[in-house]
Amino acid sequence: MQHPQITAQMDTGSQPVNTRTIVITSGKGGVGKTTATANLGMSIARLGYRVALVDADIGLRNLDLLLGLENRVLYTAMDILEGQCRLDQALIRDKRWKNLSLLAISKNRQRYNVTRKNMERLIASVCALGYHFVIIDCPAGIDVGFINAISPAQEALVVTTPEITAIRDADRVAGLLEANGVYDVKLLVNRVRPEMIQRNDMMSVRDVQEMLGIPLLGGIPEDSHVIVSTNRGEPLVLKRKLTLSGIAFENAARRLIGKQDYFIDLKSPYKGIFHKMQHIIFG
Repeated sequence: MQHPQITAQMDTGSQPVNTRTIVITSGKGGVGKTTATANLGMSIARLGYRVALVDADIGLRNLDLLLGLENRVLYTAMDILEGQCRLDQALIRDKRWKNLSLLAISKNRQRYNVTRKNMERLIASVCALGYHFVIIDCPAGIDVGFINAISPAQEALVVTTPEITAIRDADRVAGLLEANGVYDVKLLVNRVRPEMIQRNDMMSVRDVQEMLGIPLLGGIPEDSHVIVSTNRGEPLVLKRKLTLSGIAFENAARRLIGKQDYFIDLKSPYKGIFHKMQHIIFG
């Protein structure tokens, strides 16, 4: 079942834009959901689309750090709702890609919750500015913050790692998404370790996908460069020479926007970029 897309008018007054509103979520914290949001958003922006990233993690804001924008967050959605600023003042443009913007819902340690109705109005206002993609970084867990964050979305991306606890929580989240009217759901399996799969110490991406029964967007290998990129405020996809994870995120972004229908070969991506992933990754 497909949800009708919100039609927004470009701020240039040109052709209307069909905005895709996607929530990125997980049942368990620490699976790389915010890292996925930053890298997918940046990849889509680099492909020429206007992208707004919304950090809906109330009180635990981190998306600005991953993008290197922490010093530029002067206003949040809470300030908009309280009449302290305008939407365009709270939306921060990325310094490297001007078609990528960030909106934080709240400041760190600010525990006020945004109501479901306010969240829906807020996202509708962002869509009305002519963004092609509005990507919401959802708080982990399934409390009221999760319900409010997913309420404006037409699509969802569930992030999990190949661990049984994360998979069980992801399964519960997938059920809650459907129960709340979000039927277009895709799966991103993060922190895949081929050497552990080879030793039968870790489930393959295909194993995880079959357990959850969700269409697969991609698999992201474990990468120590994630820590470096987070500390520098520079997503992996901006590195001059992409790591395996950076390539996998770019691949997932292209699949998300419908520009690619194959999986890359993560074993030798520079030689066989058009090959399918190795059997060892997917099982």
